[in-house]
Amino acid sequence: MKKRFIGGIVAAAILIPTAAIAAPPLIEMLTRAPITAEQVKVDEVGKATLEKLYSAFPETKSFEIIDASSVQGVQTSITLQEKGGIGKKITLHTNGITGAIEHVNQENWEPKEKPLTALTDQEIKSKVDYLIDKMYGNIEEYEFAMEQMENPDHKTFMLNYTKKGSKTPFYQVFVQGNTISVSLIGGETTPSNIKVEGFFSTNGKPDYFADAYLNDEKLFSLLKISPTELKQELAKGKSVVEIAASKNVSRQQVVDIIAKTQVDLQIQGENSGDVPKSNLSNEQLLKAVEPKVLQIIEHKTETSSKK
Repeated sequence: MKKRFIGGIVAAAILIPTAAIAAPPLIEMLTRAPITAEQVKVDEVGKATLEKLYSAFPETKSFEIIDASSVQGVQTSITLQEKGGIGKKITLHTNGITGAIEHVNQENWEPKEKPLTALTDQEIKSKVDYLIDKMYGNIEEYEFAMEQMENPDHKTFMLNYTKKGSKTPFYQVFVQGNTISVSLIGGETTPSNIKVEGFFSTNGKPDYFADAYLNDEKLFSLLKISPTELKQELAKGKSVVEIAASKNVSRQQVVDIIAKTQVDLQIQGENSGDVPKSNLSNEQLLKAVEPKVLQIIEHKTETSSKK
């Protein structure tokens, strides 16, 4: 059986993680181009995303598209809200290459007087289970773990849904206030190229969004560093770019190494039939993945010493 790590290696090599609570600054590093509601409805990715949402939650057919944008043709984002500008809201981020809905952000679907974080653990899990089940399918086969994160300013829960035999969550969820933020990580049994998990962390917990990009033997060779050493340096609050600079390696060298690996894996996945063909040239794929690589190598883990 082929083992796939969808979070960045094959099916979503151009994946842009957008966990709104886990790492809010990341997606903002990329250039967003606004698109109109009319454009969304005729765009292939936007139209498919809306059809999926309407099928999962028929009531959203009456919602208004209040915001929509595209990130350099790599990701389409759509936000819908109940008419009147208040009440239920839902945001979807869809991979423009694979068509996978990578992130769902559901806000204000519970009464203000009893937000999600005021519910019991079992009630919270039930709400999250329902959202994942509707958007992605049955989750009975997944193992579940939930914990409250150390966040004195905002009560936050992290829920991980993992397949048996895997260390990496398939779905990673953050619940804060009246918001459920689901990210499709797609981890299955750990593939051979994953040397270290959780290069970055959020509130001291592994954040898996960059693992598939940074577990790159050519990158380790370029930086003359082991996977464990790289993780240790990142934990100090440094970025990959800063670590590279200390070794006289340029940002562009790092980008080129990682981008080539990701594109090679994308093409390999297309040729083997594991993922749909993108019909993009090698140059187009490299251009598409470059913003994602920059996003990761410029990111820094927040350290406890930072205010």
